[in-house]
Amino acid sequence: MVEIILGENDRIEVALKQFQRKVIRAGVLKDVRKKRFYVKPSEARQKKAEAARQRSARAQRNAR
Repeated sequence: MVEIILGENDRIEVALKQFQRKVIRAGVLKDVRKKRFYVKPSEARQKKAEAARQRSARAQRNAR
């Protein structure tokens, strides 16, 4: 959970920007976008396997 502690003299704009940065760093938005639609388990496996193939191919290209 993202939490911001405000002092008495803190401005709302600064606190809001600080909150937004913490939300992004925590990966909350990425997680929400990922869970926006249901993905069947078979599709999730296919996407995971494709990502692994791409990582492997990229690693091989960079190793040369």
